[in-house]
Amino acid sequence: MPSVHSLATFLALAGATFAAPTNTHVFSKRSFSINQVARGQRLKSAPLEMRRTYRKYGKPVPTQVDRAAAAVSTGSAPANPAQYDQYYLTPVEVGGQDLELDIDTGSGDLWVFSTMMNSTTTSGRTLYDPARSNSSDLLEDETWRIQYGDGSGAAGVVYADKVVVGGVTATSQAVEAATSVSRSFAEDADMDGLMGLSFGSINTVEPTRQQTFFESVVGSLDEPVFAVTLKSGEPGSYDFGFVDPAKYDGELTYVDVDSSDGFWQFAVDGYGVGGSGPANSSSSFTCIADTGSSLMYVPSGPLNEYYGAVEGATFDRFQGAWTLPCDAELPDFSLVIGGASLVVPGRFVSYAPVDDTNETCYGGMQSSAGIGFCLLGDVFLKGLYVVHDVGTSPPRMGWAQQAGLDVGS
Repeated sequence: MPSVHSLATFLALAGATFAAPTNTHVFSKRSFSINQVARGQRLKSAPLEMRRTYRKYGKPVPTQVDRAAAAVSTGSAPANPAQYDQYYLTPVEVGGQDLELDIDTGSGDLWVFSTMMNSTTTSGRTLYDPARSNSSDLLEDETWRIQYGDGSGAAGVVYADKVVVGGVTATSQAVEAATSVSRSFAEDADMDGLMGLSFGSINTVEPTRQQTFFESVVGSLDEPVFAVTLKSGEPGSYDFGFVDPAKYDGELTYVDVDSSDGFWQFAVDGYGVGGSGPANSSSSFTCIADTGSSLMYVPSGPLNEYYGAVEGATFDRFQGAWTLPCDAELPDFSLVIGGASLVVPGRFVSYAPVDDTNETCYGGMQSSAGIGFCLLGDVFLKGLYVVHDVGTSPPRMGWAQQAGLDVGS
C-alpha cells in the first residue's frame, strides 16, 4: 500500500520535540467504562463524510465529491427525516467544565472549541473557558494548527488543564483551545471538541508535541489498554484499563500494530463477500482503524467484488460515490485480521438515502484510492469489539464480533 509517511508529516511537522510525561496523580490503578451520549440529529451524507475524511488526512477533495457535499451543506439538495440519524459523543470534563467530545483514534490531539473564538462559529456548542478553570495554565509559545489543502482549518493556543474521563484524571493534560476556526471546518465538526487516541507522535502542537489523554493516564490503569464498542443506532462505550468479555462473542484475535506513522495500522490478510467466508485470503493490504471516520475505504479488489454482487449498485459520477438501491438485499462483507474472519453485516453497508425519494442510498463502503490507504471507520467498527493494547512491543489490537450481533444480512 502507499506509505502514510507523508500523512504523518502533514499532521505533525518534522523537528518537533515531545513533551515530558504528563504529571498524572493517582492513588491506585483502576479501570472504567464510559458510555456515549446522544447529541442530536445529523444529516448522513456520503459526500459530506468523504470530504471530511479527505480533509482530515490532507488529501485533495475530488471535484465531484466537493460539489455534492457543498450541495448538501448549503441545503440546495433536498433532505428528509430518513437521511438523518442520531449521533453520539462522549462526556469529558475539561477544567471542571462538562463537554461532549468525539473520541477519534485517527488523531493525536485533544482540541476544543473555546470562548476565545468568534461567536459565528460557536453556535450550539459548549465552549471551554480557561478563565473558569482553577487548574488551567497557558503553555507559553505552544500553538497548534490543523490546515487543510483548501485553506480551511483551525488553530489556537495550548493550556495544561485537568481532564477527567470516567473518574480517571490527567491533572496536567494538554488542551488545545481553538482561537480561530474556519466556517467550513466548523460545519464539519458537530461537537464541542475532539479527543484523539492515536499515538502522540502525530500530535500537532508546536514546537513541543504533547501526549494524548491515554498516554497521560495509561500508567494509572489496571491494564495498558482501551477498548471500543461502537453501536448501530444506540450509544456505544469505551473501556479503559480492562477488557470486557461480556461485550464480545468467542475469543479475541490479536494482530500487531505498526505505529511508526502514529496510527493504529495493521495487516489485513483477505476478504470475503457473502456467507461463503473469505474467498480471497491471498489478497493482503494494510488498514488504519479510525473511530473519527464514518465510512470504510477499501482497495478496488474487495470494493468491486462487493458491489458486483449487489444488483443495481453503481458508481455515481455526480456524487463521486458508490450508490445502491435502498431496498437491495446486501451480502455480508468480511475482512481477515489476525487469522479471524470479522463480519460487517450487509445491512450496515447501506449508509443513507441520496435524496428525498428514498430509492437510492449511499454505500457505506467507498474506494480507498483517493486517500491512498485502507481506512476502516464506523461502518466496519460498529459490529466489533476492538482492543487497543500498548502493553506489548509492538502494540497490538484485539478483535472480536460484538456480543449478540446478528451478522446475517
